[in-house]
Amino acid sequence: MIDHSSDPGTAGTVPQRNWAGNITFGARKLHTPSTTAELRRIVAAGSAVRALGTGHSFNTVADTHGDLISVAGLPRSIEIDREAATATVSAGLRFGELTETLHRSGFALHNLGSLPHISVAGACATGTHGSGAGNRSLAGAVRALELVTADGSTVTLRRGDPEFDGAVVSLGALGIVTRLTLDLVPAFDIQQWVYEGLPQERLLGRFDDVMAEAYSVSLFTRWRDGPIDQVWIKQRVTGDGHRTVPPRWLGASLADGPRHPVPGMPAKHCTPQQGDPGPWHARLPHFRLEFTPSNGEELQSEYFVARQDAVAAYEALDRIRERIAPLLQIGEIRTVAADDLWLSPAQGTDSVAFHFTWVPDTTAVTPVLAAIEEALAPFGARPHWGKVFTTPPGTLRNLYGHYADFERLAHRFDPTGTFRNEFLAHHFPRTGNGTDVAETG
Repeated sequence: MIDHSSDPGTAGTVPQRNWAGNITFGARKLHTPSTTAELRRIVAAGSAVRALGTGHSFNTVADTHGDLISVAGLPRSIEIDREAATATVSAGLRFGELTETLHRSGFALHNLGSLPHISVAGACATGTHGSGAGNRSLAGAVRALELVTADGSTVTLRRGDPEFDGAVVSLGALGIVTRLTLDLVPAFDIQQWVYEGLPQERLLGRFDDVMAEAYSVSLFTRWRDGPIDQVWIKQRVTGDGHRTVPPRWLGASLADGPRHPVPGMPAKHCTPQQGDPGPWHARLPHFRLEFTPSNGEELQSEYFVARQDAVAAYEALDRIRERIAPLLQIGEIRTVAADDLWLSPAQGTDSVAFHFTWVPDTTAVTPVLAAIEEALAPFGARPHWGKVFTTPPGTLRNLYGHYADFERLAHRFDPTGTFRNEFLAHHFPRTGNGTDVAETG
């Protein structure tokens, strides 16, 4: 176990792993400060510091050889501004700890990810998202954020500030986020249905119609020859909330009972289906809050392409399905609306995200990732920052129009490299003065 002392000194540790178990943290100490003042002292005294959320990233984005800091010990706070329709929340909150309070107050977030167990700050910092043709990533709701920078000072950035769009999806490179202000919408209810066996030709012939069928739509496929395994349709409740759906839809059949995305797994862990209406926060995630995930026996990857390229990208992946299917537990296809955040994989373009949940075998999966990235290269596929990928830094530089802007922003906020780690050094290589480095990986 990592030493959980809040003293800013050093201590030897036994490594602790991330949620999936594929990453062994190299940190010497984990701090869990109970006040912002304590957090500021720890950061100012550190030479190598990273923020640790709930550990749901599948790569080394949160790792460091120095000190990890969790903000989960800071005072829990949820401050709702009804007039502005915002909530200012402590960064260490998990979404599942926040959403019930928002709902009771008559408000909602525009969307949620598959798991309600992830931290608000960590999800926003890595560009995590849900689904829905009109729904931006979770970071798209951020209106302001407060962070502790390398010298221990506190900075607040608001939407409209020059640095804001570079600071929300920041991979922890600028500092330790302590509070976020989130846009709210009026609370709403959702009904969820699952269809099975959507013919591939129907999907490819009417892709936009399928993905716009409801407020949130997710496709699950094992990338085998044949139809899409499952279509999860999350529809906003209107009227009396007793909407029914047809037993057949575009050649797919309505499931006769609850389903789990992974065949053979118990559906009791999933949010209610079969049209049972309920609050947004109990339907938009795929999994129930009361189901606490154990260490995940899986790896995850995800790649974003422009929505206009979705069908061609699907066909490119389908041509290598014999490489994908043997190592895959399940794949998911979702839509994400465009935003302006510099490192968001959906920056500047409405996107479709191709997600892969793999068996926990890094050696076997890595060459398949290379094959997927090659297949998706014509479409400028951007990888999810918190998942496993092999896209080299030179390619990332070309995929993000604000890549160099972010590099300069990170150097300005952190000139001594307090928050840099091997992940940032690899994907955002720079010289000592922060100028760009030509690197092709």
